[in-house]
Amino acid sequence: MNLEIFLQYFINGLTYGAIYALIALGFSVIYRTTEIINFAQGEFVMLGGMFMFTFTKICGLNLWLALILTILTVSIIGIIIQQLFIRPAINSPLVSIIIITIGLSIAIQTTAMLLWGKNSLMLDHFSKIETIKITDEIIIATQNIWILAITIILMFILHYFFEKTMLGKAFSACASNPTAASLMGINRNNMVLLSFFISALLGGISGAILCPLTNVNYHIGLSFGLKGFCAAICGGIGNNIGAILGGFMLGIVQEVGAGVISSGYKDAIAFVILIIFLVFKPSGILGQKWTKRV
Repeated sequence: MNLEIFLQYFINGLTYGAIYALIALGFSVIYRTTEIINFAQGEFVMLGGMFMFTFTKICGLNLWLALILTILTVSIIGIIIQQLFIRPAINSPLVSIIIITIGLSIAIQTTAMLLWGKNSLMLDHFSKIETIKITDEIIIATQNIWILAITIILMFILHYFFEKTMLGKAFSACASNPTAASLMGINRNNMVLLSFFISALLGGISGAILCPLTNVNYHIGLSFGLKGFCAAICGGIGNNIGAILGGFMLGIVQEVGAGVISSGYKDAIAFVILIIFLVFKPSGILGQKWTKRV
């Protein structure tokens, strides 16, 4: 592999790493407030692509209006899921709630198959110029640039929200110590609702900006959801910065590894990385070690 080919795979890795980082952030946000692993997170990504297709191709709406409506629609679905299925079971064993999220994932997949069919749907790139040729070996899709730019903007917005706003600080307080936060007048149920809203929003955006590169079908959420989960574990589940690092690390290693070995091993590489972290560093890059008070 020469340098130019390596750079091509590295650029592709950054693009997919950005998507994995957003999905991992969705896992992280919910885990911080509830300790729930939401295995329906990948379906938010799928719905983002499906609704983006619906609003642009079927309804004929402007790209940016369609993007806004997609984000709002998927976010509302996240709120509905939390209110109807998660909130009534919030005091149940965590295993039960995780099984609920798996059931929701299957139900959303089936509903999407019935509504949009089994065929892959194609979305237009955000720019009329679809590719930029740097050298004979390095060709950058303009959608890659959109994905990286939107991801970076979202990361700054989320950082500002969690670190600078009162609502963000209340969210972090509830995540750090729910009992103390409750004594300070912070409503945990509202913070859980907010976490599902943010998680669905991130998933919806991920799907909307990703699908011009990969096309979209009813089962795409499973693959991206599992890889986002891998990224969250690698970075340290519950740690937002760790989720970002884990996402980019996974994307780069996966794409470069597929180039070195074979593209057929792309998915296997992601799960080998997950197994390595679970065995040798289960707390992830920035996660805290599990402790028990006695």
